[in-house]
Amino acid sequence: MSENVARRGFLAGGVGGAVLLATAACTSNQPAAEPSAQGSAPAPAPAASGNDQPGEKVVIGFSAPAADHGWIAAIAKNAEAAAKQYSDVEFKPVEPTNDINAQISAVESLIAAKVNALVILPNDGQQLNQIALQATAAGIPVVNLDRVFPDKLAYRTWIGGDNYGMGVAAGHYVGKKLKDKGVANPVIVEIQGIATLPLTQDRSKGFADALKTYGFSVTAKQDAQFTVETGNKVAANLLQAHKKIDAMWNHDDDQGVGVLAAINEAGRKEFFMVGGAGSANAMREIQSGGSVLEATVTYSPTMASSAIKLARLIAQGKGMSDLVENQVPQSITLASETITKENVQTYLPLGFES
Repeated sequence: MSENVARRGFLAGGVGGAVLLATAACTSNQPAAEPSAQGSAPAPAPAASGNDQPGEKVVIGFSAPAADHGWIAAIAKNAEAAAKQYSDVEFKPVEPTNDINAQISAVESLIAAKVNALVILPNDGQQLNQIALQATAAGIPVVNLDRVFPDKLAYRTWIGGDNYGMGVAAGHYVGKKLKDKGVANPVIVEIQGIATLPLTQDRSKGFADALKTYGFSVTAKQDAQFTVETGNKVAANLLQAHKKIDAMWNHDDDQGVGVLAAINEAGRKEFFMVGGAGSANAMREIQSGGSVLEATVTYSPTMASSAIKLARLIAQGKGMSDLVENQVPQSITLASETITKENVQTYLPLGFES
């Protein structure tokens, strides 16, 4: 989106088996979820067997927002790294941009170049829906990455994170901890990304629904636009408005840099905090044991690696080798897992830098 949203698995070896691992590695959004290979590290080189054997040469176009945010930067990095694994893939990225019209023009250039498949992370799914429809009408399959196009005719396959599941995971961590501590009527604050976006609304709904199972609700919430500066300002305002807080959920680890700075500046330590996305700096805070940040729930940018692998299979007319069906699924939702001090060592090498 033009608002520069940060949104957020990992395919090891054959894309079929790996997507199954990514979607099944964590079947629960409970806080104690088992870790799986999820993060921003480039995928390992695929084994030369099954779907990974060289096939028909294909050109994959790629368009995403500007990499001026840690999560988005990891998206671009992972897409390029995945494409480089295949001798039969020509990776054709266009200039990343946060301008809607510029992204539309860039995708138009890829359509004119007659690429074999397109991977698009739109700035705004609604506003780029028409250009995705044009690509599809031109016979170019579109892999819609993360921010969904509203018209299903606009894309062949969607792959992305579970925004509702992020909220559920965070809500269970917060709810269970407060319940175990015997806290009654807790003050729970929530720092969103951009409040008007469907992805943010899904996260907030998941959080509220999970808290409800413990008899809790959000006391106050405010959006921070997914930026460090706004995160700092919003956190400072919430800290000033609430002299005592029991728990905080911040939707995004990139804006969390500013949130943590405000907390440290205010000298507040009476509450615990849960982050979102799984950045390396957030994991280091968790690992230190001396921060209010105790956990983060994942939204892995390695979905971009998976998107490239899926685009290759679709362009070559292949299915996912570990599935019975002959075609790649229409939709793949990755699980959101909870990183705590107990499992952070497993995740840390895979985190993206904010």
